[in-house]
This record gives sequence, structure tokens and C-alpha cells, in this order.
Amino acid sequence: MIRGVNLKHERIAAILAKEIRSGQVRSGAQLPGEVELAKRFAVSRNTVRAALADLNEAGLITTRTGKGSFVLFDGRPLDDRLGWAHALAQHGVNTHVRVLRLALEKDFELSERLGLDSPDVIVIERVRAIVDGAAISIERSCIPAIEGLRDVPERGLDNDSITTTLNKAGLYLHHGEQRLRGRAIDEGEADLLGREPGEWFLHTRRVSWTADERFAEQVDSLLDPDHFELSLHYSEGE
Repeated sequence: MIRGVNLKHERIAAILAKEIRSGQVRSGAQLPGEVELAKRFAVSRNTVRAALADLNEAGLITTRTGKGSFVLFDGRPLDDRLGWAHALAQHGVNTHVRVLRLALEKDFELSERLGLDSPDVIVIERVRAIVDGAAISIERSCIPAIEGLRDVPERGLDNDSITTTLNKAGLYLHHGEQRLRGRAIDEGEADLLGREPGEWFLHTRRVSWTADERFAEQVDSLLDPDHFELSLHYSEGE
């Protein structure tokens, strides 16, 4: 549901929602790009992204993954930039999470590898399970401990969502890199997942940045290979 119009992005989302619902934007048509929308409404691209995120959450638009790699769940593509819960819910898969850790820490390895100004990060570790079903993933996210995020360990995530929390702090995922390998889970991980030690899981690492090259998130996920797989799209000569 598109909420009130107090903020710029909410006003833009409300205008676009009205155009979509009225048929002014025909069903299945592609919206103008971020640059064009930013010029139309005389706002930044970050504001446009926030408006598009609201439209996506309201179910009025979908984000299509182009060339590159993306995760599938039971053969269906997931736009996990919106967060696992939202991406899975779009396909009728309801999940719940158990938070294992939410803390302010120093990660010198991450800071050095990514060239960050500070080693301070907020670490969020969670186990995700299908409602009334088995655990399907363990997720460890690191987000920058900047103003607007540093107090997350005390106040908790906004709407229990890392993506929403990042957006409220002005960080919108724009681009990044994702890597995949398989590995055996250890005893601690097996206990959390209700599996046997040594079972093979998919380990993905995704590092995301904003459009203006600010670090937004690194998330390491252990994914149940009975449900998840990675798809790669490519074109000749590209």
C-alpha cells in the first residue's frame, strides 16, 4: 500500500501509482528509467529509487534482473536486493527469522578488503525457516555503522527488514558483486539448521554499493541446495 505523501519519494510514488492504476501506464509497460524520472520530478536518483521501492512493495511494479547472476528458489528468480522475506513472499513463500546476533563490531578484514574508512559495522545474523517447515538459510549481514544505523543494535531493525533500515538511513542498493561456492556445514551450523554436520550447502557472498559508491552491505548466506540455485545470464560478445 502506498502511504502518505509527506516525503518527496512518497509524493512521486503516489503520482506513479495513480498513473498505473488509471491505465495511463499500460499493464506490462516499462516505466521510464531513473534518470528520466529524476528529471521529470526534479529530484535525485536516490529519491526515485525510494519511490520505485514503494511501488514494488505495493505490488504495482516488479524489478526484473537483467544480465548477471541471481538466486532462484525452487526454480523461481528472487530479487534479493529487496530482502529475502520480501523476495520469497512475492512467490507465496512465507518465512520467519530468528535473530542470532545484532551487534556493533569491528571488522578489520572487511574494512581492508573493501577499502572502507572505518572498521565499525553492524552485524546481523539470522536463521530463516519456512513457516511450519524446515530452516532454509543462515544469513550474516554487515552494514556500515554510520549515523542513522549505529544505534540499530539498541532499537532493532525497521520493520524487521535490513533493506528498510538501510533505506531509512539513505542507503539504496544499486550495484555489487555476488560469489557462490559450496561447502560442508559445521556442527554449530547444522544444529541451527536442524541438519547433519557435513551436509553441503550453497555459500553466497554479496557485496552491495550505492549509486554514489558508498558501501551498503555485505551478506554471507548459507542456502539449502534443495531449494536454492544460482542462475547466470550472459550474451555473446558482452
